[in-house]
Amino acid sequence: MVKKIGKDKNNELRISNKILDRVDRRLIQLLQKDGRMPNNAIAQELGISEFTVRRRLKKLLDDQTIKIVAVANPINLGFEITGNLKIKIDLKKTDHVLKELKQIDALVWVALTTGGTDIDADFVARSLAEFRQIVFEKISKIDGVQSTEASLMVDLVKDKHDWGTGWDE
Repeated sequence: MVKKIGKDKNNELRISNKILDRVDRRLIQLLQKDGRMPNNAIAQELGISEFTVRRRLKKLLDDQTIKIVAVANPINLGFEITGNLKIKIDLKKTDHVLKELKQIDALVWVALTTGGTDIDADFVARSLAEFRQIVFEKISKIDGVQSTEASLMVDLVKDKHDWGTGWDE
């Protein structure tokens, strides 16, 4: 689903029928830097009441504008191999392939894409044997998968989760 994005006459960010004003955008920016930031600290930083923070945060969570999660370091959790898969599929079987891919726990991110391949997926594996099992025993056996191309992560040089901080104030 494509959402229309733009600014309205009050310089509020409009995404489809949602409006993110300056306070919502700043609240998101603060949480992207520290998802555990207490509501009273957010309120103080934004110059609003803690009740207002709680109400706005609940709205942003309820309408799925944001979700608050812990981002784990896969290496510290015993995953020695991480990387990306480019998956070429029979487009007539897209729904079936996506449904099957969503069931594979080792795939941590799956997206239908345009360009040279049809699906882009990030994965984690504890070993080369587990990686081989993911690709050859699970993904390649899904009806509709035509080919896979893997890129293994050698070194993580940037891991940014606060990309929303580039919004205009």
